[in-house]
Amino acid sequence: MVVLSQGTIDHLAFIKMCKPSSAIFDGVPIVDLSRPDAGAAVVRACQEFGFFKVVNHGVPPDVVDRLEDEAARFFSLPQSEKDNAGPPDPFGYGSKRIGPNGDVGWIEYLFLHTNSSEDDKKLSLPFSHGNQEFLLRAVEDYVRAVKQVAFRVVELMADGLGIEPRDALSSMLRSEASDSCFRLNHYPPCPEPQALSRSGCNLIGFGEHTDPQIISVLRSNNTSGLQICLPDGAWVSVPPDHSSLFINVGDSLQVLTNGRFRSVKHRVLADHGQPRISMIYFGGPALDEKIAPLPSLLAEGESSLYKEFTWSEYKRSAYKSRLADYRLGLFEKPRVQ
Repeated sequence: MVVLSQGTIDHLAFIKMCKPSSAIFDGVPIVDLSRPDAGAAVVRACQEFGFFKVVNHGVPPDVVDRLEDEAARFFSLPQSEKDNAGPPDPFGYGSKRIGPNGDVGWIEYLFLHTNSSEDDKKLSLPFSHGNQEFLLRAVEDYVRAVKQVAFRVVELMADGLGIEPRDALSSMLRSEASDSCFRLNHYPPCPEPQALSRSGCNLIGFGEHTDPQIISVLRSNNTSGLQICLPDGAWVSVPPDHSSLFINVGDSLQVLTNGRFRSVKHRVLADHGQPRISMIYFGGPALDEKIAPLPSLLAEGESSLYKEFTWSEYKRSAYKSRLADYRLGLFEKPRVQ
């Protein structure tokens, strides 16, 4: 067994560590999209946790497997080749640094815009021979399939809440102007597992945060690391499930539902032995879309909890903040005592 010195830990000191919760969350809501009661199940999950997983989602396994293979191939390239696709501004390849405000993690990633070919040109540099075309084609096929899941899920939300019109949410995601994006995250195995185990700590791969968009659709390989924060403030580990998709309520959806749904705080810890690859579609509205509680959800006499803002305004504010900041606080109306 290799015994690692404190000095070998020190070079990772710029990446935060935490005392991980040992609690495995066996209560993740499961929504079967083929069932007639799926809408009610979605609403319960969003009200209770802001997080659930969907089965019978219809994304072909070969589409998922091909993207995972191409992502693994890209992340295994020499660092110099990967760096040719960066730095992320905000789209492109990034490593360790997350955003412009000092957040870091044990992670490397590709960040892509899903609606603008102009932005995707940031990845047109020859960072590998042949791999770029195969990777981007795999991303296109996967995102095309996952978008359909996102549309279906938000329409089930509308059904469950009685939102009129039924496409009030899905039309924001379907719009050609939708400001949606996609991330491929790679969390390498923890580099010093023995030393970290002795300290009782884990490296943080991606620090705690909420997603600012409407919803996020996450799929990962069969490696642990994802944790969510329960309503009582406890952090719990989500068992990996590579065949299902996980749905996060985002900040914008919390506002659109006037707080009926809560955006879920989550984070990723580095696994001690296995690499984690995750792929996340972030469904966002158009930049000029006004974000405010949907009128059909406001009961008689019910006031909006939030100031109206455009997605562009919220996006600018969110990207000026740190990951763990409570971003919606700036947009909440004062509570009447």
